[in-house]
Amino acid sequence: MNELIHPAVPFPLSPQGGKSCTFVLDDAGALRVTGEARTDLFIDPSGDGARPDAGFLLGVPPAVEGAGGRDFTLSACVTVPFASMFDAGVLLVYAGPERFAKLCFELSPQREPMAVSVVTRGTSDDANAFTVEGDTLWLRLTRTGPAWAFHASIDGKRWRMLRYFTLGEAPEGGAGAPPVQVGFLAQSPCGEGIEVTFTQVEYSEGAPADLRDGS
Repeated sequence: MNELIHPAVPFPLSPQGGKSCTFVLDDAGALRVTGEARTDLFIDPSGDGARPDAGFLLGVPPAVEGAGGRDFTLSACVTVPFASMFDAGVLLVYAGPERFAKLCFELSPQREPMAVSVVTRGTSDDANAFTVEGDTLWLRLTRTGPAWAFHASIDGKRWRMLRYFTLGEAPEGGAGAPPVQVGFLAQSPCGEGIEVTFTQVEYSEGAPADLRDGS
């Protein structure tokens, strides 16, 4: 298993999941992640549909001293060459095969690029936020105490909050509790595969002072 050391991320990332996840990091720091055809990470609340089988690129963030003991923010500018419905570039929070959350730049059934979020606790929900012109959107995930926040931005400056939630993961250090991981996913559940580009990747300690004021 090949690990990725990204210059902006202070922990190694490794390919995981049900199918292969290939990646390339260029000299400028652009990360290109390729997802296989007909793969997804979603548990339909109706009980129908295939089980999650996508591959993804994940790592364990370091424990951060300070407020909450582990607050951090991971963001990236995401470019998706949309072709098929539900093609997406994703920032992923992963606590297990039935406990994960996705912050997506995704192509809707109406063929509109959209900011979308999914929170999974046994089954997945699906929340559409706003449409986007073009093939690029900034995504940001934040750990703040026991909770998570998802934001998206059309310019990388003014951020809209999409979700504020908890996965209900066991407290750190709990018996048998696997570490929560974060990272990147390229999905193409209805298509022939996709290569998503993540640029301007940034990781920082701490969380925004106000999750709702656009900062």
